[in-house]
Amino acid sequence: MSGARGRVRRGVTAGAVAVVWVLAAVTVVVQGVGQAAVRGSVQDVPPSGVVIVPGAGLRPDGTPSTYLRRRLDAAAELYAQGTVEVVLVSGDNRTPQHDEPTAMRDWLVERGVPADRVVRDHAGLDTHDTCVRAHDVFGVEEAVVVTQSYHLRRMLFSCRAAGIDVTGVGVSAASVEPAKAVVYRVRELPASWRAALDAVTRRPPVHGGPVEPGVTDVLARVP
Repeated sequence: MSGARGRVRRGVTAGAVAVVWVLAAVTVVVQGVGQAAVRGSVQDVPPSGVVIVPGAGLRPDGTPSTYLRRRLDAAAELYAQGTVEVVLVSGDNRTPQHDEPTAMRDWLVERGVPADRVVRDHAGLDTHDTCVRAHDVFGVEEAVVVTQSYHLRRMLFSCRAAGIDVTGVGVSAASVEPAKAVVYRVRELPASWRAALDAVTRRPPVHGGPVEPGVTDVLARVP
């Protein structure tokens, strides 16, 4: 009986080790694919037509959070220097009281980006959905991604898996709440595993929807 229990224990241990190795390998692939598309600064980004900005929450007054403001400011800089012609802002609008895309557009317009150069995706409920919808709904084939550095590689992976030729720039992830910043980074491990699973299974976004020509219409008007 003890021999049988020993074999069971060894089998369980071997299985656990195998799972750890698989998860580690998946993380390396997701982060490595993303790393290949990272650019060091806004000035290093080649002309791409579109910049995709994912949501990152709103303040109680309805304006973008600190993390989101940093993303939007970088997108505005990309537009000002002529690297992109249109900004696709993608966020959560599940309730009238929480409209990330509109708050994002308003922030950009206040910083000099023309309103007709900002396209809103109201159904970017997570990173995977944002990337798939950018490609399938908005017709984005090539883009820049702007997000916090810890999130950047995973988003680049997801956008590439969705069929977008993408590069990315990381913005500051410094926080006045250090514990929260640590949680965000640790969360990237399971999030990377989920990103890989979504890519392999080709999970459809929560909201597919018809094709929206906002981005392609802007690009078609550009000389």
